[in-house]
Amino acid sequence: MFLASGIFIITLVFVIWQPKGLQIGTTAIIGAIVALVLGVVNFDDVIDVTNIVWDATLAFIGIIILSMVLDEIGFFEWCAIKMAKLSNGSGIKMFIYSLLLGSFVSAIFANDGAALILTPIILAKMKILKLNAKTILAFILAGGFISDSASLPFVFSNLTNIVTANYFNIGFFEYLANMILPYIVSTVISIFVLWLILRKDIPKQIDISLLKNPDEVLKSKTLFKFSWLFLLILLIGYFVGDYFDLPVSLFALSGAIIFLAIASYTKNAKAWLTIKTAPWQVVWFSIGLYIVVYGLKNAGLTDYLSNVLMHLSTKGDFIAVISTGFISAFLSAIMNNMPTVMIMDIALKNVPHDVLAYANIIGCNLGPKMTPFGSLATLLWLHVLSKKGVHIGFWQYTKFGLVVTPPVLFIVLLTLI
Repeated sequence: MFLASGIFIITLVFVIWQPKGLQIGTTAIIGAIVALVLGVVNFDDVIDVTNIVWDATLAFIGIIILSMVLDEIGFFEWCAIKMAKLSNGSGIKMFIYSLLLGSFVSAIFANDGAALILTPIILAKMKILKLNAKTILAFILAGGFISDSASLPFVFSNLTNIVTANYFNIGFFEYLANMILPYIVSTVISIFVLWLILRKDIPKQIDISLLKNPDEVLKSKTLFKFSWLFLLILLIGYFVGDYFDLPVSLFALSGAIIFLAIASYTKNAKAWLTIKTAPWQVVWFSIGLYIVVYGLKNAGLTDYLSNVLMHLSTKGDFIAVISTGFISAFLSAIMNNMPTVMIMDIALKNVPHDVLAYANIIGCNLGPKMTPFGSLATLLWLHVLSKKGVHIGFWQYTKFGLVVTPPVLFIVLLTLI
């Protein structure tokens, strides 16, 4: 346990620290190689990990490429300006609409897509509107929170969803049927709690005349209209795929490639540039960190957790669901939700309580918001903000996360009981 824990902690420290620009994927792969060389994991473990994460990883690539192409044609900027115009200059309405947009983007394009694509657009619009620093920070913090808290309804809305759905053989429709209520409740309660905490920094009126007409930011109105139809067809494809038991990544990746080809053919995107600038480091991060974490499983961590969860499952639905969700949340906050979801899935495998798999997902999606390194989406979000000149300190973020997350998490978990 000592060696496996040491490799994991050192890897995580370097992932968060990123000394001299060392990228997260490179660090995770180095950690995986060290674990392999020192015998913490073996080649059979690497194959097991690959079997667990390949669908999630390929689906993630597809979702991000599709998001980047839509961003290139002005899809998200149009949505952001439209949202602002609909507010008619009301600060509270703009706050609510921006979070509803964040919830929609997170559900359809995953939490990482929301963090990577929507954050710089919202930030740019806030600056155009000449809002003060506190107001900009309030919108940014709220947007970052909703990107994870709303990543619940579809299997593809978060990598943790895909990993767990695949591990427990949960179909696309079955997953949606169980998570649509938690998603709605999470969106509503997140908006309410965020407004309660940040309301002093939200102005009553905002001058929206400074914004462009939404249609002016579109590269092609025809392709923009077609993109809505394409997304609908893609969504139907996921249901069809569920009927034939096909992997999510088949539709996510092929859909992205088809739309990229269409956008490139109509000269609205450059295929090579999109593929080149896609966040490939996330792929290496996903695979590498899972291998490092598998070493903790080999060292007996999951056996200990399994015993605890088995005991809690005998104490009734309320105790089982709430405690499982908060254990996942706490572990995600201190060791990132990517490794947590796999450790908890393995630990829950022999626990005879199906709903705990969903409690684990909710804990892994919301719990990371308590620390800046709890989820990949938050790390990407902070990275994007830093490049734009917005710096949020460790304690500044943690204090915000510790106030907002627990009440939202508790209420969302209640929807499973």
